Amino acid sequence: MDNSFETFPRLLLHHARVRGDRPAIREKHLGIWQTWTWRQVADEVRALACGLAAHGFRRGMHLAIIGDNRPRLYWVMAAAQVLGGIPVPMYQDAPTAELVYVLNDGEIAYAVAEDQEQVDKLLEAVPQVGTLKHVYFDDPRGLRNYEGIVSLDSLQEAGRAFDRDHPGFFERELEAGSAEDIAIILYTSGTTGKPKGVCQTHDAFMMVSSSGCDFDRLGPDDRVLCYLPMAWVGDHVFSYSQWLKAGFTINCPESGETVMTDLREIGPTYYFAPPRVFENLLTQVMIRMDDACAFKRWMFRSCMAVAKRCGAELLDGKPVPLLDRLKYWIGNLLVYGPLRDVLGLRCFRVAYTAGAAISPDLFRFYRSIGINLKQFYGSTETCAYICLQSDGDVKLDTVGPPAPGVEMKIAENSEILVRGPMLLKTYYKRPDATAEVIDAEGYFHTGDAGYFDDDGHLKIIDRARDVGRMAGGTLFAPNYIENKLKFFPHIKEVVAFGDRRPEVCVFVNIDMGSVGNWAERRGLPYSGYTDLAQKPEVYGLVKECIDQVNLELSQDPALCDSQVHRFLVLHKELDPDDDELTRTRKVRRNFIAEKYAVLIDALYGGKSVQHIETQVKFEDGRTGMVAADIRIETAKTYPRAAVRQAA
Repeated sequence: MDNSFETFPRLLLHHARVRGDRPAIREKHLGIWQTWTWRQVADEVRALACGLAAHGFRRGMHLAIIGDNRPRLYWVMAAAQVLGGIPVPMYQDAPTAELVYVLNDGEIAYAVAEDQEQVDKLLEAVPQVGTLKHVYFDDPRGLRNYEGIVSLDSLQEAGRAFDRDHPGFFERELEAGSAEDIAIILYTSGTTGKPKGVCQTHDAFMMVSSSGCDFDRLGPDDRVLCYLPMAWVGDHVFSYSQWLKAGFTINCPESGETVMTDLREIGPTYYFAPPRVFENLLTQVMIRMDDACAFKRWMFRSCMAVAKRCGAELLDGKPVPLLDRLKYWIGNLLVYGPLRDVLGLRCFRVAYTAGAAISPDLFRFYRSIGINLKQFYGSTETCAYICLQSDGDVKLDTVGPPAPGVEMKIAENSEILVRGPMLLKTYYKRPDATAEVIDAEGYFHTGDAGYFDDDGHLKIIDRARDVGRMAGGTLFAPNYIENKLKFFPHIKEVVAFGDRRPEVCVFVNIDMGSVGNWAERRGLPYSGYTDLAQKPEVYGLVKECIDQVNLELSQDPALCDSQVHRFLVLHKELDPDDDELTRTRKVRRNFIAEKYAVLIDALYGGKSVQHIETQVKFEDGRTGMVAADIRIETAKTYPRAAVRQAA
């Protein structure tokens, strides 16, 4: 790669020179899309960088960024990198206590907040963070009488004055940067403990973005919707590093509530979402179909049966009988095309999912309606880059072969080990933790268990620490069971237990939107989640889903003994604010097992009802208690001999 582009700010200036008048970034504000060209973005970043320099920001310092996806927050990231500083994006929904930990651990002196909500959290954190001295804000609403904070408008004014008084300063700082400089610190989700700061270089993300753009033929004509947390490595790859590498246009939605509307308006060609987003989209489809007339429901089911049979094969260019091709063409006119339009997926050329395992059934659904949805596999420590699926070579139950430039091997305990230029430089202030995950040969230990199939595609079994054996010796992979259940629109989250136990039992969270709609159509009254979750009718609905999954599991000799025997519906939704999920919505399995030990004992102890009281945190920081008498039900299981008859 040309050394002149070895840092991301240099790439930004390159785009300003070669495509200065083309759109670089859009933001929807008050219902209207605002556009900035590459030349305008470069000017904005220059003013911000010089403003930070005027306020004492220097090479090696850390700058926290917290808020939704906003153009100026991305510009601030680039501005910090111009000066050799290190941006540290933070999760916008994190409470103050979590921010305090990252601010202290990251030794943050400067912080940029989107709006009053984030400013309030930072100001609340200031007494507990000795290093934090400078707080800036983007949106001024509600902040008129605040003292000790500075608007980004004022920062840019100071920067333009500083730039005039120090000619050549910006260019010298830009040239001083190198590929080996740390470009960003991204904190892990903290699934197993306190988050760790992952230090990644420009070179690592440059390699990933360059390879990814070449792999999927990304260029200036592509469009991306930026709506995922800026603190997540996935957003940093798709909305920042690949943006600056390929020169495409990124689009910031007006708010989290308008994402679906904005998605339809923008019509992105390149899209990324974790499985939960695709699960929610499917749930919305199923809710609408439940409300449709009998003819439309029949048409939908008939066309989806055709799509399930041959849609994915047609997308991959594989041979399909002529009659099925004709039926699919009709289905595309009547159902698949309109469905893609409604969901905002019509223009998708490439779509990716990652961050958690996706159900093969969910994966097939989207590919069957003509969405080129693919999986990739990676982590924060690998710049989200280990495996990629090629167009026309997509398997529903694998994550594809190793990505270009990645070396991979499977350890004796089935753990996946990887090596390559995309690996983290270090965990911030944690050389001990770095040494634990990178061995003497330079391989990063992912913590995931998997194996290669005959075609060289990697199949993820589960997190290595979660894979176990049941009391009878059967392999127990909780994620596999959980994902099969989460395919049903009525089920939002599942936690499975079974390691060293005689049978599998599960906790279930119902999807409030889907089940609430189902209940209202049947005239079933309820006062809230806790009340609805314990209705006998809802238990019957969940039981139908579990029974169907058990039938499918029973047909696999290796998994027949891992059918779900007993289940309960939790009285509250699992929540990151209650430490039950990470900020990226991953289940904190060990924490849940400890917190709800009384429920696990009741499941395996044969009880039919168990009383529990649980502390919850509210959005304003207050705490309260939720109490319920939780029902415990037995699911239907299938012996191998009966399966063949039932099938």
